[in-house]
Amino acid sequence: MSTFVHTWWMVRRQLRNLMREPIWIALLLIQPMIWLLLYGQLFSRVPTLRGGASTYVEFLLPGIVVMNAFFGGTWAGMAMISDLDRHVIDRFLATPASRLSIVLSQVVRSGLIALTQAVIILLVGFAVGVRVHGGVLGVVVLLLVAALVSMVFAGISHAIALLVRREATMIAAANFVGLPLMFLSSILVTRRVMPSWMQEVSRFNPVNWGVDAARNAVVAGDHWRSVGVHLLLLFGMVVVTAGFATWTFRSYQRTL
Repeated sequence: MSTFVHTWWMVRRQLRNLMREPIWIALLLIQPMIWLLLYGQLFSRVPTLRGGASTYVEFLLPGIVVMNAFFGGTWAGMAMISDLDRHVIDRFLATPASRLSIVLSQVVRSGLIALTQAVIILLVGFAVGVRVHGGVLGVVVLLLVAALVSMVFAGISHAIALLVRREATMIAAANFVGLPLMFLSSILVTRRVMPSWMQEVSRFNPVNWGVDAARNAVVAGDHWRSVGVHLLLLFGMVVVTAGFATWTFRSYQRTL
């Protein structure tokens, strides 16, 4: 129980710090808005890209939500490096705070930020005529997918941050992981138009699990069993990556 209490207080501390500079949430939304509004209009007359969606923007919205969550999680480790450089983590280690909560709170914070951004992207989507065919359940699934995808990659990102402890290396690792996984998913196009080898690889891509679940909830409004399976897979990955981050944190402790 103490771990959960400590995690909650750590998350509150991080969110309080974020609210002192809320411009960061807005800045992180600029790129997904460009993708949604400009890229969505650019390919609006190419019906083969949007699968069964009525418009390309409707098809694109779930992918943009996942992409934003994915990149947010991938870069989440920069906060850990900042805390390491300022010796914030060392001060936490001198307190009775649960060691697990120090890492877990960073992962949870990333999920909450992604969920907040997903709400904003969804509201913009409503403004340009996007419909959520899955109704209220579809909205809940979309927000849950955003949080889980971000948390999956936040775990990986924090693990890498604790291993390398350098901003330049962290940036290189984030780019190395980010772009390939993005293009090996159906964020921008339906899987049917992807080369066959890319379709096969995308089946094992956690980013694509999120895209499939979100798109079924928003565009199709059905295939709930498939949505449930993908959500369970994402939750399992959160457990694995958070565990990996915790292991690297214990390795960091042994170096002190």
